[in-house]
Amino acid sequence: MKVRVIHMITKLELGGAQQNTMFTVANLDRELFSPLLWAGPGGILTEEAARLFKDDFHLVPHLFREVSPRNDWLAFWELRSMLKQEQARSNGPIIVHTHSSKAGILGRTAAWSAGIPVIIHSFHGFGFNDYQPWPVREAYVLAEKIAGRMTHGFIFVSRANWKKAESLGIGRPEQYNLVRSGIDLAEFKPKPFDRRAKRRELGVAEDGKLVVMVACFKPQKNPVDFVRAAGLVLKEVPDAWFVVAGDGELRPEMEQAILQNRVKDRVKLLGWRTDIPEILWAGDLLVLTSLWEGLPRVFPQAMAAGLPIVATSVDGAPEAVLQGENGYLVPPRDFQGIARRVVELLKDEKKRAQMSKRAEELVPEWDIHQMVRDQEQLYQRLLKEKGLWN
Repeated sequence: MKVRVIHMITKLELGGAQQNTMFTVANLDRELFSPLLWAGPGGILTEEAARLFKDDFHLVPHLFREVSPRNDWLAFWELRSMLKQEQARSNGPIIVHTHSSKAGILGRTAAWSAGIPVIIHSFHGFGFNDYQPWPVREAYVLAEKIAGRMTHGFIFVSRANWKKAESLGIGRPEQYNLVRSGIDLAEFKPKPFDRRAKRRELGVAEDGKLVVMVACFKPQKNPVDFVRAAGLVLKEVPDAWFVVAGDGELRPEMEQAILQNRVKDRVKLLGWRTDIPEILWAGDLLVLTSLWEGLPRVFPQAMAAGLPIVATSVDGAPEAVLQGENGYLVPPRDFQGIARRVVELLKDEKKRAQMSKRAEELVPEWDIHQMVRDQEQLYQRLLKEKGLWN
């Protein structure tokens, strides 16, 4: 008997949560599990998901990220109806595993109301943060507390998120599980590679020093601070270059910041990219300027590629970036501190090499295949607790 596992996610944009969810669906043990992927419309990975999973992928027409009483109500009933149909077709138990805030709230509520026996939610970060107006933040926290009462197991990608959920009373600690947001270590491990040719393709100097950021352009990632830091770095390291792989709603602000900081010739906005390993191999260090995170997957990607990291010390960041060992952390919004650390590392090739070696030693914890095995073990344990697994 195979167990049906339905993964729900709000939108298949090009991000770590989305890519890891798709990897899980593709790599769950088909001898034990029969997975489906349900998502809201409009994501850049939607076509890829439809091609990969065919009849095992379904769009939920009204599952949008934006809060809308009408759409949210319709999405709830769409999810509930789809679950009822799966129950009618299935010969065995069903697991619902939700990801992201909107799909997490609506998906768990629909699953609970449909009588699904095992409901799991992965926190890849939180839908609330300390930068929101207090009433908005408290409303999100309350929603998570209510949904938590319908949840049998929680997955956290960082201990910091685990501790925050515990402090807020979201679920119970005995329901908590730490599963790292994994990467394919072999994909990012440096290989024979024409570094100079890649730099020419990116539009940067072959022999300059290259600083890389990989992030979507949204408030969480605070990408404008990367541009501000670049302006300060160039005063000390005139042969530095900067590239950002990603795109999003803050692109106009990024373009304006590039002009204001007079770095138009040195900061390249690459848009969405699928060649992240090569971009990292072409670089000298990684920067991330986030205001909040779960634990960004680009950290272990950079570590596997052998790049030191300069980033903001938010949420799970200190679990991957050990201060002074494989990189540096500074407070959020401290772009001057980011710039100082970047200048320090760009001027010190020996230190960069030491940090690169240490990064490679630390990265095995983020093996994506172990991530899938950990989730499979959680599924089996929760099914056993319900008397649904021999």
